[in-house]
Amino acid sequence: MSAQPTPARLPDGAPKLSVLPLGAALAAAVALVAAGRMAGVDEFAGVQTFVLIFASIVIEALPFILLGALMSALIAVYVPERVFARIARLPLALQIPGATLSGFAFPVCECGSVPVARRLITRGMHPAAGISFMLAAPVLNPIVLASTWVAYSGRGVAGEMLAGRAGLGVALAVVGGWAIGRRSGKDVLRARPSETREEDCAHDHDHGHDHEHGAHCAPARGSRTAAFTEHLAGDFLFMGKFIVLGAALAALLQTVVPQSIVGGIAGSPLLAPLALMGLAFMLSLCSEADAFVAVSLTAFPLASQLAFLVFGPILDTKLAILYGGTFRDRFVLRLALVAVPVVLLGSLLFGVFVR
Repeated sequence: MSAQPTPARLPDGAPKLSVLPLGAALAAAVALVAAGRMAGVDEFAGVQTFVLIFASIVIEALPFILLGALMSALIAVYVPERVFARIARLPLALQIPGATLSGFAFPVCECGSVPVARRLITRGMHPAAGISFMLAAPVLNPIVLASTWVAYSGRGVAGEMLAGRAGLGVALAVVGGWAIGRRSGKDVLRARPSETREEDCAHDHDHGHDHEHGAHCAPARGSRTAAFTEHLAGDFLFMGKFIVLGAALAALLQTVVPQSIVGGIAGSPLLAPLALMGLAFMLSLCSEADAFVAVSLTAFPLASQLAFLVFGPILDTKLAILYGGTFRDRFVLRLALVAVPVVLLGSLLFGVFVR
């Protein structure tokens, strides 16, 4: 009796679609807007400014969120992992830059890069190279760079911000991967019970084995399409809620927080980038749309905005949780000790040449 293929499973850490919370959130938003209109709060200048900034950020960012979710779903479901196998066979001195530059070709956001990097390491790639890819992909992928160009075109510095983000992203990925993973073996990862079966499935698939175990591993065409649809919808909703939150906080920063406080922090060459790095950590935005939030922080210089754009996709609150469940040995602390000085120094150097 032939084995029936099992449905395609979403990658580790992929968000799952939940319609009920979305419906509740939309209903609450509609009720809040209706109540505000009835109370006449839209007549206040501050409210009008908040709504204008918030809406402009969300409207500009959502197409990039959708495109990023689409590409992430395509890669997760349809791209075979043996695409990365050639990099894994290179010497470490070539693996790290090779894995870093792969970020240009694979448009996965920071949430998607963590399970991809884990899978690469379990398949034989050196941990340093896997970490370099994980740090590079959310900053260097073409959707992120395109959104950065669009966001800063209106200020006439699109080329400078694009080059600064790509250059500092490459530097941080190479330095971070080398510093954190060069002496680590495969035990850099936390063990998962399902990994043995997944690795066996991959081994059977790569070698064309036809036996019963391999048959159980192969997903049917229909189930793969279903997995793609669910992955796309889940990613879009998951990333969309963060950009809505980020847009709201950016609008509040410009309408509620006294400009004297903002100006005092923004005027300090050291405090300004550190403050925006802390903001990026708390906001947990998607890298494919965070440029639209960064460009709205007009009180801060471009160098500080660059720190926001590079640090956020590397380390934020949601990533800290993902890292903690994926890696051993105080990975988040070790990454912070590398990322903070590298991003700070890089942003300061950027500020010397671009004002």
